Amino acid sequence: MVTATREFQVMVKPIGAVCNLDCGYCYYLGKKDLYPHAGAFRMADDLLESYIVQHIEAAPRESILFSWHGGEPTVLGLDYFRRIVELQRKHRPAGREILNGIQTNGTLLDEDWGRFLAAEKFYVGLSIDGPKELHDRYRVTKGEKTTHKQVLQAFRLLQQHRVSCDVLCVVHHHNVRQPTAVYRFFKDIGVEYLQFLPLVMRAADHGVSTETVPAEAYGTFLCTIFSEWIRHDIGRIGVQNFDEAARPFLGMEHALCVSRETCGDVVVVEHNGDMYSCDHFVDREHRLGNIRETPLVEMLESPALREFGRNKRDALPRYCRECEVLALCNGGCPKDRLARTPDGEAGLNYLCAGLKHFFSSSAPYLQRMAAFRQSGEPMERFMQLVRSEDAQAARQAGRNDLCPCGSGRKYKKCCLGKLSA
Repeated sequence: MVTATREFQVMVKPIGAVCNLDCGYCYYLGKKDLYPHAGAFRMADDLLESYIVQHIEAAPRESILFSWHGGEPTVLGLDYFRRIVELQRKHRPAGREILNGIQTNGTLLDEDWGRFLAAEKFYVGLSIDGPKELHDRYRVTKGEKTTHKQVLQAFRLLQQHRVSCDVLCVVHHHNVRQPTAVYRFFKDIGVEYLQFLPLVMRAADHGVSTETVPAEAYGTFLCTIFSEWIRHDIGRIGVQNFDEAARPFLGMEHALCVSRETCGDVVVVEHNGDMYSCDHFVDREHRLGNIRETPLVEMLESPALREFGRNKRDALPRYCRECEVLALCNGGCPKDRLARTPDGEAGLNYLCAGLKHFFSSSAPYLQRMAAFRQSGEPMERFMQLVRSEDAQAARQAGRNDLCPCGSGRKYKKCCLGKLSA
């Protein structure tokens, strides 16, 4: 049995791009066009078993993680996932642990799903874009019906069954303008772990779509939420973006592919067994093969995938290589490198201005927070210290000065009212 030489994640799509929703910004629905002659977008039983066996054999660590994606994987029905678990048990080597994660829009979850996900200890990623008016802007059904109520019910269901749930919020042109409302909505409903995914969509004219988040606004969005989180919510709410930004200060390598120096270890397996280099590069150019013909582990170790991963680093423009926050960003996801540097070189991340603003603003806090963690002092004391410094700075701040909290807004439009209340 041959195992992979590095850890990997497979975003397996047993139903391909099929989904019961028609989200206005979805980048994956169109991938159905790669399979114009597909009779059904459903991974066949024999292929499903073959994939599970190959994944287990390739996994280099004791814990083996399966990540079920789509489209919308719950469209396959609960019995399909019961079969998945049966096959995993059948082929699980003694002494090894199998973990499952599923990314869902939540609209098809019911009590039976809740009991199953809890019993089998699934990790669930649930997509919510904030309060109703912001979520429903794009996340609608094929009949253009809104979905916020259903998704909120799904979140409550997962809470009731004590299913581990991470909320994924796509940050788009509309909700980016209301960071405080978005963040406090998630706090109010009891979200414990949250990630913000910036929407960047290419347009036909080589620009970006109207739904795309403006780069500078995304930076302000993160800074505003970070300002509240660093003062009140460390240890209460986990925010993936902030956890990832903190890792270099803790002496840790980045965990997310978008932040690493190189990538290529998060691949896709489609419903028919085709394997691609990345979820954002599911196209003919980046097809690595098919697991019916070529073993999964062989494609994971292939020169093509290695080159794809190295290219993230090697294609960086000089402007990025000389940037003071390069270690925090590493150029971001290659799919977003649509812009040009100030000196005209191609390959700059569209989000650069916003990311640079966030990393530059948050770095001093993250550095101090890391020192607190390493000293063993409680994070509650760190938050108290930051709030105390705010109060001291506020006594010296003028109404039109930048707010001491670091939000980037004027003091009179930010914390003046809060501190005097």
